Amino acid sequence: MGEMIFLQPVFKETLWGGNKLRTMFGYQIPSDHTGEGWMVSAHPNGDDQITEGTYKGQTLSWLWKNHRELFGGLSGDVFPLLVKIIDAKDDLSIQVHPDNAYAAEHEHGALGKTECWYVLDCDPDSTIVVGHNAKSKEELKEMIDQKRWTELIRILPLHKGDFFQITPGTVHAIRKGSVILEIQQSSDITYRLYDYDRLQNGKPRELHLQKSIDVITCPCEENRPVIQTIQKEGYQESLMVQCPFYRVSRIKVSEKASFVQDKPFQIISVFAGEGTFDGRPVKMGDNFIIPYQYGSYTVSGALEFMVSSVN
Repeated sequence: MGEMIFLQPVFKETLWGGNKLRTMFGYQIPSDHTGEGWMVSAHPNGDDQITEGTYKGQTLSWLWKNHRELFGGLSGDVFPLLVKIIDAKDDLSIQVHPDNAYAAEHEHGALGKTECWYVLDCDPDSTIVVGHNAKSKEELKEMIDQKRWTELIRILPLHKGDFFQITPGTVHAIRKGSVILEIQQSSDITYRLYDYDRLQNGKPRELHLQKSIDVITCPCEENRPVIQTIQKEGYQESLMVQCPFYRVSRIKVSEKASFVQDKPFQIISVFAGEGTFDGRPVKMGDNFIIPYQYGSYTVSGALEFMVSSVN
């Protein structure tokens, strides 16, 4: 049995961010505009530091480089997943992400960005942008040129507990009043299609219209996975999504349950309640890694969490 790997998140101040990372989760953050917490990340733009145990003080990227045995000997230059909590006080830009092939060619070998969202909280009558209404690339270009944004984008109602799979090529935007747990490939490549003509430091933010048009899927595809829920001994498990890059399950424990870590690694994201993992206290907002060959572990308390692993 190894050690669970607890991390210090990297927090990002954003144009659209709010203060719920502090008020909802209790993180010690000075800014009222902290829109993103990179909860489990080895990306160069936000490399989390290990907070306890044998590797305390080292970064997750260092651990990936020097102790690949903790991750089942997986290949690859970068730790493959990135987990965020996003607090949107205002609307994010309307955007799209590339796939691996496009990013490798146009973004200096970076990974593409497939991601999924679990809605932790949202205001009444909240909405979200997922998809578009253009039937072809020609119609897409025309609608963009004519700035027919409200006609182009698909706006959906949003509720706490909703789940979305956002594949590369999907037009999307998290909107104001929502708090999202995002699990994604380890990539920071985003193409902005439209940003409401907002200014940052007195200037409009950069758009990426040609790259967006290149990668947007026309017509758009359905992005709502069919969620399968199974009652097991001591807990309920819902398979949220399984794709080439990750497998994500939602677990609900009422009192006590036992689990086995049989993946190269598991990322645990506690999003409700509190309890213990093998006696170690955890609470809402905690994210940590259970390494390869950790074996069985016991969860006690009343809590809900996501388990993310590579597929």
